[in-house]
Amino acid sequence: MFRFFVLLLLVASCTPKDQQISIAEEAHPLDTYFKSLLPADEPGAEILVMKSDSVVFSGAYGLSDLNQKTPMTTTTLLNLGSISKTFVASAILQLRDEGKLSLEDPLIKYFPEFKNKSIGQKVKLLHLLTHTSGLPDIRFPYQDSVFYLTAKDNENWEPILKAEKLNFEPGSRFEYSNPAFNALALIVEQVSGVKWQNYIREKILLPSNMDNSTITDGPHPESGVAHGYIFSRGQWLEKDYGEEPTFAASGNGGVWSSVEELAHYEQAIQQAKFLSAETISESRTVKTFANWADSAKSQLGWSWFITSTKQNYQAIGHTGSQGGFRANYVFIPEKRWFIVLLSTTPRPLEEMTSHIIDYLDSVGSNK
Repeated sequence: MFRFFVLLLLVASCTPKDQQISIAEEAHPLDTYFKSLLPADEPGAEILVMKSDSVVFSGAYGLSDLNQKTPMTTTTLLNLGSISKTFVASAILQLRDEGKLSLEDPLIKYFPEFKNKSIGQKVKLLHLLTHTSGLPDIRFPYQDSVFYLTAKDNENWEPILKAEKLNFEPGSRFEYSNPAFNALALIVEQVSGVKWQNYIREKILLPSNMDNSTITDGPHPESGVAHGYIFSRGQWLEKDYGEEPTFAASGNGGVWSSVEELAHYEQAIQQAKFLSAETISESRTVKTFANWADSAKSQLGWSWFITSTKQNYQAIGHTGSQGGFRANYVFIPEKRWFIVLLSTTPRPLEEMTSHIIDYLDSVGSNK
């Protein structure tokens, strides 16, 4: 054995360096894939993939700040857009489980100033959570962009109180509503007696070990986070707080986090750290309504979308889009796979997610 080892050393020493066999680890197929799609000098993205409680892949690509040339990392904070709604929904469910409110409560209980009182009586909290309220979005953020650049949840909800009629009967159809979650955030604040951002930080973020994640509260955050961008007329334009109307209305899209801390969030959900296992199951079950009249079936739990992937797996998750930011959050119960992608500019995240699922299928359950 010793003579064989010496022979190997002699062969290696006699082989020119440019001909010696490299023992460097082969690049991960997902790393190669994302490098091909996410240039190092453009707005970046971060990705994380888990199976059960183990990270099987994570990576960060491109830049989080084009002006400063700051590289993206898997701990860089990005705006989550509508994934934020799941945090607000969880706060509502916590308060429900504590007996402090009911999902059957009509909105008039919290907002007696409805112009049309019948609207406030008909629409319930459960309709807001499932985007089935029928409330019309009668804001005009792009016509009055200066006002809406700084308008918070209350200013974005106040126009809805002036609605004269509903778009449809509550519970009969799906129509995505951002103001609904501005209202839910304000209800969390009313019922808990503390600012809703502080409530979610104490009751959800910290128990989930999301110590660095934060929530927009006025002109915030100004530093320490990634910036969002869009490509227009041959150049990258910043598109986040200060450029995009309604960014300050944070109940519908104000949470900032990273893929690493979102992995903590999903683990906290799986481990029932801030909601009971029964409530989590309830929140991730499709809700049905006796008066449903939409041509499409409902896909909503309490804010969570329950859909099917191209590979015919059930998927529980949420997407996010605000300014230049894009996000996709997917949990596949059958395989215990968790996939999250965050980007600082519009990218085909759902296509990327599907590619990850194909990869996980190809390597089987042992990797």
